[in-house]
Amino acid sequence: MMSLAEQLTRQNIKGLVPYASARRSMSGGRIWLNANESPFANDYQLDSSVLNRYPDFQPPELIKSYAQFAGVQTNQVIASRGADEAIELLIRTFCENDESIMICPPTYGMYAISAETSNINTKKVPLNADFSLNLDAMAQQKSGVKVVFICTPNNPTGSVISHEQIKAVLDMFEGQAIVAIDEAYIEFSPENSVASWVSQYPNLAVMRTLSKAFALAGIRCGFTLANQHIIEAMSKVIPPYPISWPVAQIACQALSADGIARMQSQLGCINEQKARIAQALTELPYIYEVLPSASNFIMFRTEHKKALFDTLIEQGILIRDYSSQVMLDNSLRISVGNKEETDALLSVMKAFNA
Repeated sequence: MMSLAEQLTRQNIKGLVPYASARRSMSGGRIWLNANESPFANDYQLDSSVLNRYPDFQPPELIKSYAQFAGVQTNQVIASRGADEAIELLIRTFCENDESIMICPPTYGMYAISAETSNINTKKVPLNADFSLNLDAMAQQKSGVKVVFICTPNNPTGSVISHEQIKAVLDMFEGQAIVAIDEAYIEFSPENSVASWVSQYPNLAVMRTLSKAFALAGIRCGFTLANQHIIEAMSKVIPPYPISWPVAQIACQALSADGIARMQSQLGCINEQKARIAQALTELPYIYEVLPSASNFIMFRTEHKKALFDTLIEQGILIRDYSSQVMLDNSLRISVGNKEETDALLSVMKAFNA
């Protein structure tokens, strides 16, 4: 006999496969290189005297700090509970039930899941073999699309979409759809950002997060950058208190001059280890491709991916298997850790007998 919850659950939710986050799909291990997290944990100070009060809807100091960091105006920023909430807000704000979002796999899985939970269709236009956008195919499927999600640097491949292609998509969907550029990893390749375009393109939204380079995945703080009209529309949909006092306080400290300097120093350490890993991977005989990456992770291909994956798990080292995704046969992804974690990882990988 079905439970009441089973009877009442919406049909599209009954068959929904939830996003397999690193924490949800894997547990244990002693070295976590599977979630694109920073290896650094930093100290912050909290003022508990305000915790009995509801927080500001959009904490002014936080919005000002991030606007300054991103190079936009304060009325072009909205803060949310991670970039994941920004994805949902864009869909809920701009999509009707008979409309669609467009995504370009392989890419971040939450775009499609967020659309499904809102009863919104998803049009999938796979990337080209070189992980560039297939602009012709996008144009052929543009009818009924209200939000286009493009992740650059792309998760999980680490590849970058050129500014020329992004401009082409913005022009293609002018007057029809919001083009949402997911820049979760942009601090690792700041030259690829399009945040400075938000005043120029009325259909551009840029999603950001403090989870990656700022080493604050645990506080769930993200931002959307867009023109004032998009921000105002999203502000009607977001819950009344999206950013808690502790989150706002920590985020403001991270966005201070000292906090940004620390982030950039730690980013440099991560890039050093990334270079070590990339070089080592190219020298391992059982790996036949290492994908270029503009992020804090590296994807590679090996025909022995299951044996290697299992061997790493046995040694307490967790990485991510993406071989089931379109275009990613035999693909594994490593999040870059600190020097000690890199040492342990490479020791196991160099000793692995394919």
